Amino acid sequence: MQNFAVNVLTAQFGQTHLFFLGQAGFIVKSAQGQLLGIDLYLSECVRRVEGHIGFKRLLPRILEPFDLEFDALITTHPHFDHFDMDAIPQLMENAHTRLFASENCKAEVDRLMMEHSRITYVQPGDICQEGDFGMHFIECDHGTQAPDAVGVLITVDGKRICIVGDSCLHLERAPLYFADGPIDVLIAPINGLNGNLSEQDCAALSGVLHPGTVIPCHYGMFVSHGGDPGRFKSIMDGQYPKQAYQIMAMGERITL
Repeated sequence: MQNFAVNVLTAQFGQTHLFFLGQAGFIVKSAQGQLLGIDLYLSECVRRVEGHIGFKRLLPRILEPFDLEFDALITTHPHFDHFDMDAIPQLMENAHTRLFASENCKAEVDRLMMEHSRITYVQPGDICQEGDFGMHFIECDHGTQAPDAVGVLITVDGKRICIVGDSCLHLERAPLYFADGPIDVLIAPINGLNGNLSEQDCAALSGVLHPGTVIPCHYGMFVSHGGDPGRFKSIMDGQYPKQAYQIMAMGERITL
């Protein structure tokens, strides 16, 4: 676990780095060394809440909440694989980290008796700046269980990362995804359950948006969530051969 944190901390200054933590979790390190965490799932709370083996954590825990101090965190909705009810309070125990959370996370924050002064509740259309990170929150369609879920356009060091969030396919929203300019990295789910894009949907969205690279997520953590990166690879190679993509291993880093 500490090895991964060391890799984050020692990633070269002057460049922008993106790390994958499995499920929908990513860390962005700016050229100046600031850290942004998105939808980090660091515990095993989902199985405890769901109470069955379908939500057993299958990927290792490579980061503990106290291993890194983040400048900012984003939680796109209150499902516990995105709002980790065990890890979020610990990640916020320092006096520095700010949390940007969808509106419907407020009830969970209250239940956990977290202090609100460093939490900003966001909805589609909100634009926030925290240090090196510009955050433009956008519409997300995750169904009735998370009606206030958001995606986010992140601008850092002149680069743009589009995180679609847990959403079904809306090709008509292409102008929304382009709101801040061309997309360097597109991150989207491929599990096709509970209102999420499937492997084909993610590929089709990349075919419309033409990002610099597309990174699939939301697979491999739980048996019950599905998602097949091999199928995604086959679709991309067969239908979108000119589109660059990355299938990231847990703990892997790419430099933007």
